[in-house]
Amino acid sequence: MNLADLSQNEIARFGEHVSLIFEGREFTNVQLRRTSLRLGSALKEMGVQPGDRVIIHMPNCPEVLQSFSAVYAIGGVVVPINFMVGDRETAYIYNDTGAETVISSMEFLPKIEAARQHAPNIKNIILIDKEVPPKTYSYYSLVESQQETSIEPTNDNDLAALIYTSGTTGNPKGVMHTHYSLYSNAKMQDDTIKLPSGMTSVSLLPLCHSYGIASMNYGSLVGGGRTVLLNTFDIDKVFSSIENYQANFLGAVPTMYVYMLLHPNPEKYNLSTMKYWISGSAPLTLETRNRFKEKFGHEIIEGWGLTEAGANNSVNPLDGKKKVGSIGLPMNGTRMKVVDFEGRELPPRMEGEILISGPMLMKGYWNKPEATAEVLKDGWLYTGDVGYMDEEGYFFITERKKDIIIKGGENIAPREVEEVIFSHPKVSEAAVVGVKDEVYGEEIKAFVVLNPGQSVTAGEIIAYCTERLKKFKTPKYVEFLEGLPKNLVGKVLKKDLRQK
Repeated sequence: MNLADLSQNEIARFGEHVSLIFEGREFTNVQLRRTSLRLGSALKEMGVQPGDRVIIHMPNCPEVLQSFSAVYAIGGVVVPINFMVGDRETAYIYNDTGAETVISSMEFLPKIEAARQHAPNIKNIILIDKEVPPKTYSYYSLVESQQETSIEPTNDNDLAALIYTSGTTGNPKGVMHTHYSLYSNAKMQDDTIKLPSGMTSVSLLPLCHSYGIASMNYGSLVGGGRTVLLNTFDIDKVFSSIENYQANFLGAVPTMYVYMLLHPNPEKYNLSTMKYWISGSAPLTLETRNRFKEKFGHEIIEGWGLTEAGANNSVNPLDGKKKVGSIGLPMNGTRMKVVDFEGRELPPRMEGEILISGPMLMKGYWNKPEATAEVLKDGWLYTGDVGYMDEEGYFFITERKKDIIIKGGENIAPREVEEVIFSHPKVSEAAVVGVKDEVYGEEIKAFVVLNPGQSVTAGEIIAYCTERLKKFKTPKYVEFLEGLPKNLVGKVLKKDLRQK
């Protein structure tokens, strides 16, 4: 099956209806499909073949969804890139994919041109703006000049998307998902959550992310509904969209809920139609959960998932028993278990590494067979998350085996920050960890050991990082130590630092 068929199946079931609202403009499901198939025809005319990667690099807008469908339709491989990713990481992804085509906007043309210096394969740049510069293509001129393409048949094992995820060290890894794995994850959500057709959701998380891809496929399966798409996180826009369109469903990260609680006057909006407030990507604090229920009258429903497994893998029941601090129950058709360091399954309440299995697992990491072999073993994905299962089958995460820092829903590799601090002439050693933060979930703290006889302040270290890193990757706290705690082979014990 081809994921592009999902939209046609939805049209066959529900007929033509408004399915997307963006900045006051309404788009029907039929309009979106026609545009995507015409774009697919244009991509084929440019020479995009089945299996070719196409980079989609822009903020939330209808063209992102249309581009996804267009690439799927011709058997290409979607490469979504979060527009917030830095230049170095962008250039790496451009080069690593071997892609020749980018769909973006004028706003990101400087970043694209910078990335092309390291990715000479890029030759087709399609921009969604009304006027585009020479040597680029106009998205809508291409669409208007084409007839609708036919859908390419694909096998279950054919790649549909290459989604890059930040690692704990070094460069990001491209997660290979097939048409079948992404469809399976959407079907698992549909079988588990069982939302009724015709609901209205507010979408504010990045579409160019595993969650965006998963939500698009899931929405097509549920069908009959509409999505109010936002391109920025503005609380008044979120609340007014809920009120104006009588929305029922919203997915967000914990930081967004913290900011909702900080709104001075949410009572001026009618939010009574909202039924499901979903949270994921980072742990939700008990305080945030309780304050939200007290202020808005609804429980936040926490779930969990990995890009490597389609983004949505477990959830607390929407209309059933919820457990505070739990990531919920496995989605229908998903298997999860907890094992010790030798791979032996553990009984309830015993902590170990959480493993996950099912047809929604990735095919592997792009061009990284060794990294793939480290996490995919005998049909199980080793998640790197440490936790336990209780007697009723609810899972709890107690610690991340990986050192990744999740700040405001964004993954930050400690090594990238450490490398900058290491480069300071007065620094001997450095280690970076995440510490709890009421607003962002986690903030960045650096532990620094100076060279003998040297002196520097925490403010100087922070300023040094600010000059070399994106603001959200700069440490908020710096603590100086005489030495970092290490094990017998010299590995820094970050668990000890986090406890400290």
